[in-house]
Order: sequence, then structure tokens, then C-alpha cells
Amino acid sequence: MPINILMPALSPTMEVGNLAKWLKKEGDTVKAGDVIAEIETDKATMEVEAVDEGRIGKILVPEGTQEVKVNAPIAILLEEGEDASALKDAGAAGAPKAAAKAEASASVPAAAPAPKAEAKPAEAPAPSVAPTAAAPAKANGGGGRVFASPLARRLAKEGGIDLAALAGSGPHGRVVKADIDAAKSGKAPMAAKAAPAPAAAPALPLGMADAQILKLFEEGSYEIIPHDNVRKIIAKRLVEAKTTIPHFYLTLDCEIDALLALRSEINGAAPIDKEKNPAWKVSVNDMVIKALAMALMRVPDANVTWTGGGMLRHKHADVGVAVSIPGGLITPVVRHADEKRLSDISNEMKDLAARARIRKLAPQEYQGGSSAVSNLGMFGIKDFAAVINPPHATILAVGAGEERAVVRKGKVEVATVMTVTLSTDHRAVDGALGAQLLSAFRTLIEKPAGMLA
Repeated sequence: MPINILMPALSPTMEVGNLAKWLKKEGDTVKAGDVIAEIETDKATMEVEAVDEGRIGKILVPEGTQEVKVNAPIAILLEEGEDASALKDAGAAGAPKAAAKAEASASVPAAAPAPKAEAKPAEAPAPSVAPTAAAPAKANGGGGRVFASPLARRLAKEGGIDLAALAGSGPHGRVVKADIDAAKSGKAPMAAKAAPAPAAAPALPLGMADAQILKLFEEGSYEIIPHDNVRKIIAKRLVEAKTTIPHFYLTLDCEIDALLALRSEINGAAPIDKEKNPAWKVSVNDMVIKALAMALMRVPDANVTWTGGGMLRHKHADVGVAVSIPGGLITPVVRHADEKRLSDISNEMKDLAARARIRKLAPQEYQGGSSAVSNLGMFGIKDFAAVINPPHATILAVGAGEERAVVRKGKVEVATVMTVTLSTDHRAVDGALGAQLLSAFRTLIEKPAGMLA
């Protein structure tokens, strides 16, 4: 029977994606592992691999289609021995329509109606694609969809075997023929039962409807620029963060003259290659990342994530770093930042930031982490408060270093001072604990030799 190839979920938070490019055409034969398409998410462009073998019978969603819902059919795969006549019985649901970009930009109504609530799509059959470098699929037995090849499904049905009870050995936990054979012989590993699903988050408060807003402005005095997928996701997550996380803020000043001097020494010691390029060029932001990571390890009760069932205290300091990309923001994560040399952090951040701007990061490179840094000092911003990026419990906002008058032993002197603000999730990090973390950070910034120990 023909198999629907579905829009895959390339990250836990993905709801829609853009089908950027088909790498296979109708009639092409594919096997498991073949890259068949490129999908754009709100954060990255990723390749999608086929899981099943067969022939592309029909492409339902043309390349360039925007905002295709996860689990929507994008193509139909014909199995061995099937011809085009089998398509009549396949995927009657069809494909979502491509976004009409020309119409959207050419004719915008004077007052847009309030957006209607969308019903959640019905659960679809297992997809025939698997994202490369994406988070693993949920194990069978987890209360959700069971991942299995069509042949495994048929054999399981014939043998009276419960697919949900099996731990699949195929790609991304998929149940394959070998697992069914093992189950018949009593040697198949059983899937672990998943913990109960957490309660659904409360509905978010709604703002003014589009029509109400547009009535406040004279017709013809504005133009409407439709939101792209990146901006929609960012808006949704910011609202969730500010309405579900009780933020509070701690601010202090750090003198960074010693840090700037150490930075000059470190960069001056960098080896030079034949093209006269230094092996590294450490920035102030690289040193901030290192200092925050070490501070988190010195104050382990602040290196945490809040969950309804208990506090996650992390054994490592994985620090996210806010990077501006066209149309939005992404936070690649420096793993084990407390253990890395400043030169290694510098080179890793250059690589992560460069690939972030062309949307070539894999999900594991921008998901997770225990805290984050947002630095606007390069824009001359003196101080600001950042919004926490779930599931983090803290985020450090860093302002510009500038010469200021300071008083030492009754005398006014000039020092280079940088203002930082720690936003914390009050459920996980209270005022005193946040103050300890920020104090540990300032000690490392003002006595930076401690970062070299």
C-alpha cells in the first residue's frame, strides 16, 4: 500500500516548516538513508532522509511552499510492485496550498479579521522520512505514535504482536522486520513505559485583535508586512516565557580593566599561520561565557532547570549565546563551557555564529543548556534586561564597557566598567541565590586569571 511521506518534526517545538527544496523527483527510486528534501524551520535548514524504500509516486507539496504543518502529507511513496494506479487509494487528504506571496504583498485589506483558532491536525501515520542530526524520535511505548516500517506493521498484525510494546532497532527507534522476527522468538527488547505526560500549559492571554488595531490608524498610512515563520515562533515563545516564568532581575557593575589586559596578552600569544591569521582572537564576550559557566559551577544550586516534578541540577555548565540572524534570534549552546579554554570557546563561537546566520545549525546545537548570555555592548547599550529562554533558569544581559568615575579609598579614579543584569526564574533561583551567582561572576571578571586555572 502507498506510504504517505509526512512533514517531519525536526525539533520538539516545531509546528510548521517550509519545504525549501526537493532533492528527488516523481518516479525516482529511494532507499533508507537517501536525502530527499531540505526543510526550513524557524532556526535552520535541514536535510531529510527517507526511512522506507520505494519510488516517489507523487509530490504533494511543491518546493518553496511555506508553513507546512508537521505531519501533513508532502509526498507519496510507492512500494515495490506498486504502480501509479495505487495513488488513487493514497493520502486523500492532499497537500496544503502554497503561500500566495504575490497576493499577500499586492493587496492587503484595510482591516484584517481577527485570527481564527486552528484545530489541531488529526494524528497521522508514521512518516517515511527522518531528519538528519535531529533529536531522536520518541521510543515506542511512550503513549504517542508507534514508529514502524510498513512491512513490520503487516507482519505484526499477522502475528498478533503489539508494536507499541517493542523497542525498535531501526533508524530513530523505528520497528523493523528484524524486531518482529525477534519478538516471535521471544528475544525482542521491550519498550520502556513512559512517564505520564505533563499537564497542558494554560492558555495564553490574547491581545487586541488585528481589526481593532487597524482601526486605530488612518487607512493608507501604513503597509502590512506579513510575519514570516521565524518571527511568529519568536513572538509565541516570548509570550510564553513572560507569562509562564516569574522573572526578576539583579544588576551590578564589573570593572574590566584587568580582563581587557589579560585578553590582550592571550591574543598576543596566538600563533600566526602562513597567511598571517592568528590561531584565535578572544573577545570580551568569550570571556563572559567562560566566567558565567565557571560561576554556575561554583554556585551549583543556580545551575538548574525548573520542572513540575522536580529541579534539574546540571552537572555541567552549557551556556547559550544569543546570536542575531536575519528576521530573528537564535541561541547556539557552548557545551561544557566551564571546562574549555578561552581560545577554544572563541573558535567554537565563531563557527556556531557563522553557521547560525546561514541556518545550518543542527537542533542539538541550539537546544538545551542551563543559562545564556545576551550581549548588546557592541551596540553601545549600557544596560538592559533579557527575557529568559526556556528551559533556562537564568540569562545574563551584558552592556558596553565604558570609562566611568569610580571612588577608591575616597579618591575618584577612572575605570572601565561593564553593567550586567541577571534575569532569573524565581521558581528556581531566588534573590539570595541569584546574588551569589552574580557575585561569583563578578569575581571571575574582575580577577580573570581565575579563568585560566
